[in-house]
Amino acid sequence: MHKTLLIIASLYAATSLAAESPAPGLATSAMGAAPVTIKQPDLTKLQAAVNGEQPDSVAPAAVPGLFEVILGGQVFYLSEDGRFVLQGDLLDLDSRTNLTDRRRSELRLKVIETVNEKDMVVFAPEGVAQHTVTVFTDVDCGYCRKMHSQMAAYNKEGIKIRYLMFPREGINSDSFNKAVAVWCADSRQDAMTKAKRGEEIERKTCDNPVKAQFELGQKLGVQGTPSLILEGGEMIPGYMPPMQLAQLLAKGKN
Repeated sequence: MHKTLLIIASLYAATSLAAESPAPGLATSAMGAAPVTIKQPDLTKLQAAVNGEQPDSVAPAAVPGLFEVILGGQVFYLSEDGRFVLQGDLLDLDSRTNLTDRRRSELRLKVIETVNEKDMVVFAPEGVAQHTVTVFTDVDCGYCRKMHSQMAAYNKEGIKIRYLMFPREGINSDSFNKAVAVWCADSRQDAMTKAKRGEEIERKTCDNPVKAQFELGQKLGVQGTPSLILEGGEMIPGYMPPMQLAQLLAKGKN
């Protein structure tokens, strides 16, 4: 009996060592585990549908069998065989989280951070700003004008407003040319205020970022103005009064 137990113990030890030791020729990670191969979907049909445009990133989605594809700033979900593509919100019912919206916010924030503040028209409060909001604006938009007329109140709430140009009528429209004139003015802040009051400003031209900002807004899914990009990358489509915006920003920081 004693001899039998020794044989069993020896076999168990040998089996354990075999399980823990990698087979010769297999690469291992720093923790000693074999590397995991991450599957990739077939992108052939998707790329054919978008004229060969390369995705920004491809990664497994939270749903088994689906892959998250970031393409042109938009979030898609693709089946592994590349036949089916979904565009819409993916919700986690356990955590009550909109996974797609969270991903969009991350992407917006990453893109906005690439824009230098010197390429924006900025209205900042005195002293240190408590919050920063980036706004895609159109000088002829009624609610953009209403928002701008309350700039002192936004600043009083500690909110710095950074404008990016988004002439809704498109490139080379009258609104586009006004945006260029604002940018090329001696004082962009004064010119922005006058333009949003409906006053005429000198139609100067110069090297400007208006076209690039308009295209950036399109990439981020801006469909109207004003569109507010908050500090976490969330987008608020439309006007929001100063106090309500301050409360929303304070809630986001807590």
